[in-house]
Amino acid sequence: MFFKQFYDQHLSQSSYLVGCQRTGEAIVIDPKRDIRDYIEVAEAEGLTITHAAETHIHADFASGIRDIAAKLNVNVYVSGEGDETLGYKNMPDGTIFVKNNDDIHVGNVTLKVIYTPGHTPESISFLLIDKGGGSSVPMGLFSGDFLFVGDVGRPDLLEKTVQVSDSTEDSAKKMYQSIQEIKALPDYIQIWPGHGAGSPCGKSLGAVPTSTLGYEKINNWAFQAPDEATFTTELTTDQPEPPHHFAQMKKINQYGNEYFKPYIVYPAGDKSLQTFDVRTRNAYHGGHRHGTVNIPFDKNFINQIGWYLDYEQPINLVGDNQTVQDAAYVLQLIGFDLVQGYVKPKDEVISQHVHSKDITGKEKNVLDVRNDSEWNQGHLEQAVHIPHGKLLGTEVPFDTNEPLFVHCQSGVRSSIAVGLLEKKGFKNIINIKEGYKDIGKDV
Repeated sequence: MFFKQFYDQHLSQSSYLVGCQRTGEAIVIDPKRDIRDYIEVAEAEGLTITHAAETHIHADFASGIRDIAAKLNVNVYVSGEGDETLGYKNMPDGTIFVKNNDDIHVGNVTLKVIYTPGHTPESISFLLIDKGGGSSVPMGLFSGDFLFVGDVGRPDLLEKTVQVSDSTEDSAKKMYQSIQEIKALPDYIQIWPGHGAGSPCGKSLGAVPTSTLGYEKINNWAFQAPDEATFTTELTTDQPEPPHHFAQMKKINQYGNEYFKPYIVYPAGDKSLQTFDVRTRNAYHGGHRHGTVNIPFDKNFINQIGWYLDYEQPINLVGDNQTVQDAAYVLQLIGFDLVQGYVKPKDEVISQHVHSKDITGKEKNVLDVRNDSEWNQGHLEQAVHIPHGKLLGTEVPFDTNEPLFVHCQSGVRSSIAVGLLEKKGFKNIINIKEGYKDIGKDV
């Protein structure tokens, strides 16, 4: 049997290629929109991708399940469990909707379907048995967003992204039952999750890419909860706000999207478009065009820019050519194909410099752009709290002509907030250096 994990650091997402070396057949589990890597590896190993399967309708990236069906003419397997109204729509002809205890055969490799709801109503996992290798016992579990290293999938995305009222607690209870069911599997099976650290699909995902069920039973908090009520409270408390693009991902992955097609970004013709500056924070602070929003192109790029994308409106990017091309490609992985142009920093009219300084604690106008849980753990008495992802749609209750001190926890989100506040008309913005974490205890 051939096995390979593909990990995308921008999405904090894992997908998998499994092949039967005797028959030359292969399956892709949870493909992303760009399927070229899977094809390249399969061909190098002498395999043909004949199957593709998905664990659930994803909320954080654009699925490649329809792309792979159309471009490779493979057998596609998706969940037939859960609420039909929330399930897959517009799937390719011949799609197989699998349910609990169904088997998927890829040559001499068998994937047994296990229904594991909680993260989503239709969530399934795949238990792999390598019969071609002479085994009659399972090797591992493709757990999707049900079970992570050190955590389990969040249960609140239906309510927060699809507006299914009062669904969070019910989903948490289903997650508890899924955990109880999975306990019956052997401790030695490997856990192959859909995400790693940095993903907003859970609140405490581990950075190690794989685990074993026995290890998770000992170390994962979800297996330690003494009862359903305790588990539900823990799982539903302090889940981070999902970026706005999650709602778009749910729609795209449930109903379908345009097929992936890479493109080149050329110099911007219309500089009036919403513009994101993908340079480093220090470069942006040194000078930028008024109203451009700084989202550095790093591993947190998607989780930050996802708050501000309008999927009906094209954008420009500021940065060097290669970084802009890379950023545009990564945006395609969340289904956004509307980077219209790029602007080189030297071609910009650099008129705004971010003034950064420490805070004394006596400042009159202070804006805290951290999330709710950070705010609840401590904040400046005079501060007004508006999470950075909600700034564009929220009235900021300060005089636009007066100095405004803005901070987050470490300086990243407050840097983003600068451009947003400029767009709202603020003229004297001071970014608090290094954020709340470095504000003195005496303050």
